[in-house]
Amino acid sequence: MAKQKYVYFFGMGSAEGRGDMKDLLGGKGAGLAEMTNLGIRVPAGFTITTEACIEYYKNNETYPPGMWDQVLENLKKVEESMGFRFGDPANPLLVSVRSGARASMPGMMDTVLNVGLNDTTVQGLAKKSGNDRFAYDAYRRFITMFGSVVMGIERALFEEVLQEKKDELKVRQDTELDAAALKDIVGRYKKLVRKEAGKDFPMDPLEQLMMATNAVFGSWNAPRAVTYRKIHNLPHNMGTAASVVAMVFGNMGETSGTGVAFTRDPNTGERRFFGECLMNAQGEDVVAGIRTPLPIEDLKKLVPQAYNELVDIYQKLENHYKEMLDIEFTIQEGTLYMLQTRSGKRTAAAAIRIAVDMVEEGLIDKEAAVMRVNPDQLDQLLHPMIDPDARVNVVAKGLPASPGAAVGRAVFTAEDAERFVREGEKCVLVRLETSPEDIGGMHAAEGILTSRGGMTSHAAVVARGMGRPCVVGCSDIQVREKEKAFRVNDRVIREGDPITINGSTGEVIIGEVNLIKPKLSESFSTMMKWVDKIRRLKVRSNADTPYDAQVARDFGAEGIGLCRTEHMFFEPNRIKAVREMILSEDTEGRKKALVKLLPFQKGDFLGIFRAMKGLPVTIRLLDPPLHEFLPHTEAEIDELSQDMGVPPDKLAAKNKSLFEFNPMLGHRGCRLGITYPEIYEMQASAIFEAACELECEGVSVSPEVMIPLVGYPKELEILKAMVDRIASEVMKSYKVKIKYQVGTMIELPRAAVVADEIAKQAEFFSFGTNDLTQTTLGLSRDDSGKFLPFYVEKGILEVDPFVSLDQEGVGQLIRIGIEKGRSTRPNLKVGICGEHGGDPKSIEFCHRAGMDYVSCSPYRIPIARFAAAQAVIRNKK
Repeated sequence: MAKQKYVYFFGMGSAEGRGDMKDLLGGKGAGLAEMTNLGIRVPAGFTITTEACIEYYKNNETYPPGMWDQVLENLKKVEESMGFRFGDPANPLLVSVRSGARASMPGMMDTVLNVGLNDTTVQGLAKKSGNDRFAYDAYRRFITMFGSVVMGIERALFEEVLQEKKDELKVRQDTELDAAALKDIVGRYKKLVRKEAGKDFPMDPLEQLMMATNAVFGSWNAPRAVTYRKIHNLPHNMGTAASVVAMVFGNMGETSGTGVAFTRDPNTGERRFFGECLMNAQGEDVVAGIRTPLPIEDLKKLVPQAYNELVDIYQKLENHYKEMLDIEFTIQEGTLYMLQTRSGKRTAAAAIRIAVDMVEEGLIDKEAAVMRVNPDQLDQLLHPMIDPDARVNVVAKGLPASPGAAVGRAVFTAEDAERFVREGEKCVLVRLETSPEDIGGMHAAEGILTSRGGMTSHAAVVARGMGRPCVVGCSDIQVREKEKAFRVNDRVIREGDPITINGSTGEVIIGEVNLIKPKLSESFSTMMKWVDKIRRLKVRSNADTPYDAQVARDFGAEGIGLCRTEHMFFEPNRIKAVREMILSEDTEGRKKALVKLLPFQKGDFLGIFRAMKGLPVTIRLLDPPLHEFLPHTEAEIDELSQDMGVPPDKLAAKNKSLFEFNPMLGHRGCRLGITYPEIYEMQASAIFEAACELECEGVSVSPEVMIPLVGYPKELEILKAMVDRIASEVMKSYKVKIKYQVGTMIELPRAAVVADEIAKQAEFFSFGTNDLTQTTLGLSRDDSGKFLPFYVEKGILEVDPFVSLDQEGVGQLIRIGIEKGRSTRPNLKVGICGEHGGDPKSIEFCHRAGMDYVSCSPYRIPIARFAAAQAVIRNKK
């Protein structure tokens, strides 16, 4: 049986690996192999695979059998290639041990340089180079890096020793220290290691190499790396590779240096060489900001031959990869060596410009360009952002529920938010959690901050729909709503104090921070035209007001997939009539109250239909349990009792009688329509009166009436008959005919299983995946935020199922529902209107499942359009 290969060599003009082996060799290892195969000067080395790292963790942090033997075999190849020997006192080879996962995680994992130096080899390095200062500079750097990264000693302690020496000699720069000073620092460093680690600094080069490899593997699970993967939705099981590379030195004098560069500007996408360098330095100096780097163009004057070669190489690499690249290099005494090439991180604006430019340059086609942009990154282009140059004081962090940044004065009630805005003050609404009754304040505020709730809590869902920045579940803050203040650490923020929230990162910042408003470029418009030609799925919007509908149209919505009528009921001029209707003792009382509501509902639908100009509008009839609309305080009950002429105690008793232990599974949705049909009759009348009125004006309308929470075909049969009757009566009175459809929301497992029977009545299905996820998984989306992060951390769940669709569970019910529904009604229109309608992974599932459209909040429409196009490209095969 052939032994498992864990180590891949590169050097002497050829490599065992290739650029397309990122999964195995990591991005760094694959890049080094590819550059070697292209004939670019790369120091010899080898890459220990990600599979070795995975096995290392499976084996209780022990190398897999045969791996270390392969390391030693390949180390000999490096010695032969470079002409030095590892640990040789007279002719020492030094190596770096560099991390590199398949996905770029810049700065998140560890690297160790100058491995192989000890008290003996440093003398050999000094003699071989003829430069004592260089040798001891490399040695003190090695002890600092190895001591901090591998042995866990605080780096600041080494910096203190270095600063003490500079103070003694009255010099400012490291480069002003001579060989004697550096030799003294090395001695002090070794004493520091002995004191802090309780053991001597290791002198055996092979022991150093093994310890450095362990540290690189260990950095895969360092807290910052784990956090980075969570933020960027990267899997935790892919491991990192470790590339062991012969050292070349940028700190050998003024013709030596190091640098990091991008083949195009990563901020704007402009086609220009962009980067920084330092002379007489090692790579860590550029990244750490120890010295102020020079613009990359300065190399042209300092080492012109190396600069010209670097320009040739970056252009060669960009043409080869057909991608904007991040490259690292070292110049050793005038000779250029390439140390890394990988896809460069870039802003959304840069990503789009680069992709469009590369199509125009003939490097890639339009489909490749579309695949170059991460749809989620587009949020940067659609919302105000914190100025990247601004200095900020971050005091807490929650969940980034709705992107963009907001600045304003802290307020703690919806009423105060509206008052502040009336008085000309911008504000941020801070709550324990929001409720539907806060809608006015949420709309008035610049942004919303809650200490409770998850990514699909009320605050999150409504904020995304409004395009308001929002941070939820920020448990670092203690909100005292009665005191109109919140506490964070030792600080108290009171009403009127300025705060800033970053809904893209979840950060809470004290004080006002400068915001910048992104502008959509010509490249963006060009890209979106390509996207729309490629995609199959239609993209609709969730919109509850004429304003939302217009915003949705401006972002390219092709209809409204969910208009939630209950949000219209919370306006101050309507809520009293709604409460009167709920608390009435009989049908006549309810009808009397509903008469007051009908003009408001009709006015809403007139505005929405006008904004959509003939595009389909799916209107969900009343869905939430009635208790959400009820008065909660004695003052509110007293005020309502006067309006209704009913004693307060009687209203309080009625209020109490509507209490439910589990309202989300209680008297709501179509169950309300069955028991109180007058409510749905009023809403149907408002819909069709508005539609007929506009039809008479020559305005085209396309209403779709959606019955929520259907579980039994008979429920839909009864309510569809009622809607059809109302539609017929209204059209007859207006003497017009309009086309309309009646369908249902599939949000219960039973509905999916009996979808063939439901489709006998329903003309369309819209999967309400927020509730379908709750009812399938037995999870409350508002409460599960307390423990779901632990499920993700433990690997039970890959991602929060309320953020990205549970394709194996909920997704199977969706597939069953579509298949059974279309077995009865082949032309059944199918869409999705939960929060998943704006999630790229969920959108790809919708494409594969054969849906006709997705519906999402207005500000995620460009993201959904992009994701729908990428789904076509990915699933061509």
